[in-house]
Amino acid sequence: VEDVTALLAYSSNSDALTAQAADQNPTSLLGVPVYQDFVSSTIVGYLVAIVQWNTMLTYPLEDSEGPIQVDISQSSCGSGPQGFSYIVNTNGPTYLGTTATAGASSASSLENEYPLFSSCDYTVKVSSSEAFKESYQDSAPVVSAVLVFILFLFIMSVFFMYDCIVQRRQKKLLVTAQRTNAVVSSLFPEDVQRRIMQEAEANEKKEQRMTVTNKMKEFLQDTNETQPKSNKATELRGKPIADFFPEATVMFADLVGFTAWSSMREPTQVFTLLETVYNAFDEIARRRRVFKVETVGDCYVAVSGLPDPCVDHALVMARFASDCRIRMNDLVKELEVSLGPDTTELAMRFGLHSGPVTAGVLRGDKARFQLFGDTMNTTSRIESTGKRDRIHISQETADYLIKAGKNHWLKLREDKVTAKGKGELTTYWLAINKLRAGAKTMSGSTSSEWSLNDESKHDDAADLASNTSDDQDKLTEKHRRLVNWITNEMAEILRQLEVSRIGREDHKSLVDLEQLSVMREAGKNPLDEVIEIITLPRYSAQSRATSDELERENYMLPKFVIDELRSYVSTLAGMYLENPFHNFEHASHVTMSVVKLLSRIVAPNIQIEEDDIEAALHDKTYGITSDPLTQFAVVLSALVHDVDHPGVPNSQLTKEGTRLAELYRDKSVAEQNSVDLAWTLLMEGNFKNLRKTIYHTEDEFQRFRALLVNTVLATDIMDKELGSLRKDRWNKAFNEEVVEDQMTAVNRKATIVIEHIIQASDIAHTMQHWHIYRKWNSRLFEEMYKAYTEGRAEKNPAQTWYEGEIGFFDFYIIPLAKKLKDCGVFGVSSDEYLNYAMQNRREWELHGEKVVAGMIESIRMKTSQNYRKPAIAADGHHHANSVNIDKLNLRQIPTEISTVPMTELPMALNVLFADGSDTTCFQFARSVAQIAPKWTVKFANSGAKAVQIATSPDTQFDLIFIDQYFVNDESEVLGTDAVVEMRNKGIRGRICGMSANDHENIFDDAGADSFMFKPLPQNADALKQDLLRILNGGDEDDMI
Repeated sequence: VEDVTALLAYSSNSDALTAQAADQNPTSLLGVPVYQDFVSSTIVGYLVAIVQWNTMLTYPLEDSEGPIQVDISQSSCGSGPQGFSYIVNTNGPTYLGTTATAGASSASSLENEYPLFSSCDYTVKVSSSEAFKESYQDSAPVVSAVLVFILFLFIMSVFFMYDCIVQRRQKKLLVTAQRTNAVVSSLFPEDVQRRIMQEAEANEKKEQRMTVTNKMKEFLQDTNETQPKSNKATELRGKPIADFFPEATVMFADLVGFTAWSSMREPTQVFTLLETVYNAFDEIARRRRVFKVETVGDCYVAVSGLPDPCVDHALVMARFASDCRIRMNDLVKELEVSLGPDTTELAMRFGLHSGPVTAGVLRGDKARFQLFGDTMNTTSRIESTGKRDRIHISQETADYLIKAGKNHWLKLREDKVTAKGKGELTTYWLAINKLRAGAKTMSGSTSSEWSLNDESKHDDAADLASNTSDDQDKLTEKHRRLVNWITNEMAEILRQLEVSRIGREDHKSLVDLEQLSVMREAGKNPLDEVIEIITLPRYSAQSRATSDELERENYMLPKFVIDELRSYVSTLAGMYLENPFHNFEHASHVTMSVVKLLSRIVAPNIQIEEDDIEAALHDKTYGITSDPLTQFAVVLSALVHDVDHPGVPNSQLTKEGTRLAELYRDKSVAEQNSVDLAWTLLMEGNFKNLRKTIYHTEDEFQRFRALLVNTVLATDIMDKELGSLRKDRWNKAFNEEVVEDQMTAVNRKATIVIEHIIQASDIAHTMQHWHIYRKWNSRLFEEMYKAYTEGRAEKNPAQTWYEGEIGFFDFYIIPLAKKLKDCGVFGVSSDEYLNYAMQNRREWELHGEKVVAGMIESIRMKTSQNYRKPAIAADGHHHANSVNIDKLNLRQIPTEISTVPMTELPMALNVLFADGSDTTCFQFARSVAQIAPKWTVKFANSGAKAVQIATSPDTQFDLIFIDQYFVNDESEVLGTDAVVEMRNKGIRGRICGMSANDHENIFDDAGADSFMFKPLPQNADALKQDLLRILNGGDEDDMI
C-alpha cells in the first residue's frame, strides 16, 4: 500500500469484516509504517497484512494438555465485533462467537502519530477451559486435608480418653486408698497403722538401694534354692508388730436371744439388726475413746487402755458398756417396727474384766489386730455367766472402779462364778441409774438422771418391778409397735397392687361392689363359701411393664389410705382376747411367717433362662408372684385368723352349745367367727378408702373374698370335711394320672400353696428354733390347762402333753414341712422348716417330759387370773383392771396339780411391813386399806426393829414383809439377817423378802417363803394379785 488513502479505503470495508465474522473466521488488519531510511522519519508507505485469528491460534496441543480458551477483546474501533473467543485443542481452534469488550484500551502510538485513521488495541486472554479444568479437577487435596483433620481429631480423642482413663483410675485409686485406710483404721489402732506404714516404707527404700547385681543375686538364690520351702510362719519377714499392755479393760457383749430370733427372719433382716446395733456401738466407742477389736458372730469385743495407755481404762469401759446397754434397749424398740415381733426381747449381756493383754497384728491371710492372754479368756467367762441386759464385771475391774471412787456403782453378786483354771470368782453387777433430766448420753439418747447408785434400777426384775404401774402402757406400746410393723408390710403390698393397676380404667363404684358383700342366702355361712379352686389372674406383660416403670418413679400410697389401714389393724388388735396363746402377739407371729414365705415365693432360688423373667416367675409360682391382691389377702388372713378366739377349741364350743356354735352349725366356729368379724369391720364407713384400694372390679372383689375365706378356714385342721377337701385337692394337683385343663391345674396348685402358707405359719413355732418352740408351746399348754381348771376341758393336758406333741410332730408338722418342699416354690425355706421340725422333735423326745414338769410347775398360779380381758380395747386403750401375768411361776409343784388356789384375800390378817422408806410404807398402807380394810398392819423402819416387833409376845403375825437394805439402820441388820433371827426365834408366819435387786436366792437361804421386787405395785389390784401369790405359796422370777 503506497498511500494511506488506499489503506483507509480497505480498512473501511466493514462489509468484508462482517462477512468474515459470519464465516467464523475473524480477521484483523496489521499496518506497519515504512520509513524512507533508517535515519529519516519520513514514511514512504505501509505494510499491511490481513491477520486471520484462527490461523494464528493454530497450535498443536498434546493430548495431555487439554483444551484451552482464548478470549480476544479490542477497543472501540471500526464497526466489527468488540470481542470473540476460541477453544483451542489438539484439532486446532474452534470459534465460539463474539463477546462484549470490557472497555477500550488506550490509543496506540500509531493513532497518535498518524491520526489519518484509527487503530485498535487487542487483548488476548488465554485460560483453561471448563473441560480442561474438569480434567484436572482432583479431590485428593481435600481428601488428604480431611484425613489429616480426622487423624488429628482421633489423636486428640485418644489423648482425651487416655486422660479420662487416667483420671478415673486416679480417682478409683484414691477411693480405694480411702476405703483401705478406713478398713485399716477400723482394724488397727493408730500407732499400729503408723508402724505398718513405716515398715512398708523401709522395705521399699531397701529395694531401691539394692543394685542390679544384688537383685540378680537374690533372684538367682531364690530360683536355685534346693531346700524345701518353709512354712508360712517362717516366710514372714520383719519383726512382728506386737506390744504388751500391763493395764487394760476388755468388754465382751453378746446378743442374747439372737439365735432364736434370727431363725424367724430373712437374712437381710438379720444383717439389718446387726449392722444397726454394732454401728451404734462403734459410734459410742469413737466418742468414749474405746477401741473396737472385732465382732465374732453376735459378740462385740472392745478394749480400753490401748493402744494409748490410760489410767482410767476401767472407768471408760464401764461408761461405754452403760451407754451401749441404754442404746441397745432404745434400738430394739425402734427396730421392732421394721423387723417384726419379738425384736424387743433381744438384749445384750455384758462382761468386763481388767488385766494385762498382749496386742498386735497377727499377720498372714486377712491379718487382724488381735488380743491374747488370760484376760481375754476370763472376760469371755465373765460375759457368758452374766445375765441379759446386765453388766457383769470381775473383781479386778471392780478394784479399779473402787480406786476411782466409784464403789457405789458396784453391786456384789451373791453366787460365785467358776472359771477354768481359776476356780470360783467374786464378781459384781454394774448398777447404773438413769440420766439427769435433759442430759444426754454418749450414745445420743436422752434420759432422766446420771448418777450410779447402789440401788440398781436396771436389773431385769427391778426394771419390771419399778414399772409395775405402767404395765398396761408398756403392753400398749408393744402392741402399737406391732401394729405399725404390720401396717408397713401390708401397705407395701397395697402399693404394689396400685402400681399394677396404673393405666387400667376398670374402677367400679363401691356401692355396686359391696352389694355383693355378705349377700349370703339365709343360713349360709363363710364355710359354705369355701371353694376347691381359686382362679388367679393371667399374666399381663403390658401391665408388668407399666408397673416396672412406675416403680422406678417411687409411687407412694396416699397417706389417708395408710391411716385407714393402720386404724383397721389397730382395731383388729383390740378384738383379740388376752389368751396366753391365741392372742394378738400370736397373730403377729403368724403374719411374720406368712410374709417370710411369700418373700421366698417372690424370689425363689431358681435359675431362669427365659427372656421374660416375670412371665417365667409367674408360671413357676402358679401366678402368686404377679398378683399383689393374693398376697395382701393371705397376709390379712394371717392377721385376722384368730380374732376373738375364746381360748378353747371348736369341739368345746360345740359341746357347750354356745351362740356361736349354733350360728355356725358346729363347724369351724372360731374361724368363721373371725372371718365375719374382720369382714364386718372392713365394711364400715371409716374404711372406705382402704376398700377402694383393695379392690376395683367385681373380679377383684370376688377373688379377695374367696381368698380370705379359704385361707382363714384352712387354719381349722381338725375339721374332717375341710381336711378331706384339702387331701383330694392335693392328690389331683400332684397326681400325674389326673388330666385337666392347664389353667385349672395351675390354679389348683396355687390354692394348695396358699393353704400351706397359712397352715405352716399358724404353727411356725414348731418349725423354728427350739427356744421359739418352747415359748409358744408353753403358752398353748397354759391356755389349755386354764381351760381345764375352769371346767372347759375334760382332760388334764399335763397327762398327755408329752405323747401328744410327739404325735403332732409325726402326723402333722413333719408331713406338712415335707409338703412345703414338694410344692417346689419355697426355695430354701422348705428345707429350713423341715430341718427345724426334725430337730425340735428330737429335742422334745429327749427333754419333753422335763419340759412338761416345768410347765406344770409354772402354771398353777396363772390359772387364777382372768385371761379373757382384751389386751387393747377398740378405742386403743387398755382396760384398767387387766394384768400382765406372763412372767409368774411357782417355786414348787403342788401336791394336787388340779387344786385351784386362793382367789380372794382373807378377811383379817396381822401384817408386819419392814421398810426404811416412809413413802413405801405409806403406799403399802394405802393400797391395803383399799383391798383388805380389816387387816392389821404394823411398820418397822429397820431390821433390828422388825425382829423386835415380830418376836414380841403381844402379836402373832401372819404375814411379814422385810426389805433387804435399810438406809437409816445404824445397827446394819440386813433383811436376810433379820429373817434368820426371826426363824431362830420361832417365828412361823409367812415371810416375804423385798428388794430392788435379784436377792431371791439369799432370802431363800435365810428361810423366807416368798420374794417380791421393789418398788411395790402402784395399782391396788396388782398388789392384790401379788398378795394372793404370796399367800398361795408362790414365788416369782420377774415382778408383774
